[in-house]
Amino acid sequence: MDKIKKHTEAAEEVSSDKRDKLLITQVLEALARTIDAKDKYTNGHSERVAIYSRMIARKLGFSDDEQDDIYYMGLLHDIGKIGVPHDLISKTSGLTDEEYLIMKNHPIVGYDILSEISTMPELAMAARWHHEYYNGEGYPDGIAGEDIPFFVRIIAVADSYDAMASNRSYRQYLPQDVIRAEMLKNSGTQFDPKVVQAMIEIMDIDVKYSLHE
Repeated sequence: MDKIKKHTEAAEEVSSDKRDKLLITQVLEALARTIDAKDKYTNGHSERVAIYSRMIARKLGFSDDEQDDIYYMGLLHDIGKIGVPHDLISKTSGLTDEEYLIMKNHPIVGYDILSEISTMPELAMAARWHHEYYNGEGYPDGIAGEDIPFFVRIIAVADSYDAMASNRSYRQYLPQDVIRAEMLKNSGTQFDPKVVQAMIEIMDIDVKYSLHE
């Protein structure tokens, strides 16, 4: 009887862990949809970035748990856009210098929102640094190369890929060959070459170009 009770308790604990993980995933996905709902042209962006980030992480040999963590970071990378006025996000023309500065502040806002989550500080780092460039010319902190956590370098590529592979208020999504060329052009400057190579391999398998909005 003791053996049966022990196995039953173990099974219940596993089931509880699965429920907890499912709840976390569904809550974060709902939050991501809330962020993206500010504008129809960003609708679904965070979830797609999360999916692409997970695909890149898998291609690079990350464990299942690491892939899940990167997925969560992708979901919340743009949470700081909560603080950006709707008319800026949905603007169809170019931003003024002042508007661009407001838009560039969203990584810091995101960091401030997520920095209280002590159990997973990577969430805040992904929000703050996903616009940093591999060559140090990004924002908000101008960090470069290995100083940018690897998971953030993955999210940066996934984020840029989805921006090009999605419809925007000022254009339709770009052809796959154009995105491929842009990724290669910015490898080593904006993006980590290892991450770009993984994304290119994913794109080359996607012969029907299904990975777009």
